[in-house]
Parts: sequence; structure tokens; C-alpha cells
Amino acid sequence: MKKILLKCTILIVVLCSCQSRQQVTAPISTIDSTLQTNVTAILESKLSEINAQSGQVIVMEVQSGQIKALVGLTRKDSTNYQSCENFSVWQSTGLMHPISLLAALETGKVKLSDKVDTGNGIYQIHGRELKDHNWHRGGYGELTVQEGLAASSNIAIYKTMEKAFANNPQAYFDLLANMSYGKPDSITGIANLNPAYFVTPKDNNWAKSDFAWSSIGYNQQISPIQILTFYNAIANNGKMIQPQLYKDSVVVINPQIASRASIDSLKKALVFNITDGLGQPAKSDKVLVAGMQGTSSLSTNEDSTKDMYAVEFCGYFPANAPQYSIIVSIHKDGLPASGGLMAGDVFKQITEYIFIYNKYFNSK
Repeated sequence: MKKILLKCTILIVVLCSCQSRQQVTAPISTIDSTLQTNVTAILESKLSEINAQSGQVIVMEVQSGQIKALVGLTRKDSTNYQSCENFSVWQSTGLMHPISLLAALETGKVKLSDKVDTGNGIYQIHGRELKDHNWHRGGYGELTVQEGLAASSNIAIYKTMEKAFANNPQAYFDLLANMSYGKPDSITGIANLNPAYFVTPKDNNWAKSDFAWSSIGYNQQISPIQILTFYNAIANNGKMIQPQLYKDSVVVINPQIASRASIDSLKKALVFNITDGLGQPAKSDKVLVAGMQGTSSLSTNEDSTKDMYAVEFCGYFPANAPQYSIIVSIHKDGLPASGGLMAGDVFKQITEYIFIYNKYFNSK
């Protein structure tokens, strides 16, 4: 009888030990369910308003990399949207301008106050035309580099690249690699995420005009979460953090993607974009934000009204002491397509919700 009791006692102890070990090691989601619900409602409302095909929003804590909201929606029928796992989507990006500018700043050959002449909004590059979005209104003429970023001027950005890298575009791609642009290659909890892909001068299909289009976000395939990871590093003074869907210790991808001086200059320019540039739809009277809007064509049709566009906004807040970074990426058919007016407005609504939500709980 004593032997049976002893065996039972040992069995119970072992079972309890296993259960407690399971409880300790069970992954804990980083998602804030209340925020997830509200972000879903905000995104769905905007998708319906602009008749978009799909969209995603990711909200991340700047210093920890913890993802607090991960929302993907796609069209279900003519009036409704449904959840989807579209986080590994590969596409070009309209959010490349600040990233290219950071690379240029790192060379020491350009600064925000430099003047650049964008002319009439059309720039000839090896037989191809690079256009600014206002080319049909005569272009922007002369701008500072900071003003060029805030105006989303493709020509201002590319001419800045010409000044920084001259006839050595490979140096640009080497800098992007050093800055860990396109990382991470994988994230636990996000299926089928691919490493970012770029056409570079080392490829056989590289053409002389490709540098211009690469510097504004084409000739590459990248996921929004990878873009967010880079912007989050800017917010984090240059430290790139691995995004997390399950709570774990912080993993540093790159301790310093660029010099603090270059990071500080870019952060200044991203605030200017909100206060004085095309990022104004994301401006809040509750909290100072920083970020960038972008629009890119995802298809090639002779009739641009039938193109599929990605309208995007990525930024962080509060700008002076960042706590959260957010990316909004929306796919819609045809024009109008505006990253600032469409995705920027979603960003604003989410930042203001988080600001009020956190203020409420912090006061408890």
C-alpha cells in the first residue's frame, strides 16, 4: 500500500512539474486585443470609403519590437471585407524616399539644406522619363532636399542620389545592406515571409536607368513589415529591433544602422513632412508625429486609371520620444491614389486612438 501511495505521489509531482513547465514556456501573444479590434474598424472604414481591394496595418512598440496590432483585410464582396493573412505580400514600395535619403546623408556629400532643381517635373534619364506627381502643373522647380522629401519629389530624391553616389550605384546598395534594409528575413508567427529582393548593378538585367527607379522604391520586392522594421530603427535612434508576435527578450538586428547625425537629420525631415509637406493628413493636434507617405504602381497598363496602386504611410510617435511605429499599406484600383490622404488619415486615427487609450489607462 505504501509503495502504491509513493508511486502516486511521484506521478503527481512529475505531472505538476510538467504542467508548470508548460505554463512557463507557452508563448504569450504581444497583440493588444482592444487595439486590434479598433485598428480593424478604422482600416475597414477607410477601405470601404475609397473602394480599396485590401489593406494592412501593423503597430509596433519602438524599443521592444513587440507587435501590438496586426490587421489584414481583403474584399469579401461588393460591400464587406474579411480578415486575411497578407503580411508576407511582396511588392515595390512608395516609402523608399527617406531610406534613400538616409543613405545619401551617410556619404557626407549632401545635407538637408542643399538646393536641388526639379525643373518642370520631368527628368530624362538614359531615354526614360522620371516624373514628379505634379509634372502636368509645371513641376516644383528649385527646392531644398528637405522640401523635396516633403513634396514626395522623385526628381529631388534621384538628383540627391546622383550627387551622393555619382556613377557608382553599387555603393548605394552596399550602404543599404550595411543598414540592414529589407530585414528581417523571417518572423515567428508570420508565414511565408521572404527575404527582400533587389535588382542591383551586379545583375545581368541591370540597366543604366534602373538606379533612378530603385532609389524611389521600384526594382525591389519587400513586405510592409520589413519597411516598418527600418522606420522603427529610425525612431529608435538607429537601433534595429526584430519584430515579435510572441513576448521574448529583445533581439537586436543592427545596433546602429547609420550615424546618429544622419538619423537626427532624417528625423527632422520626417517631422517637417508632417508639419509642412504632403504628410499633413497624418498630422494630429494631440501628439507630434513623424512619417512619410508614398504611392506606387503595382501594375503596368497603358491606361493608368486601371492600374493597381499601393497607397502607404509609415511613421512613429511621439516624434520627440517615439513609443510606437505604424505602417498602413492599402491596395486600390485606379486613381485617385494618395498615400498621404488615404493611408495618412488611417495613421492619424490610430495614433490618436492609442494616445487617448494609453492616457486613460495611465491615469488609472
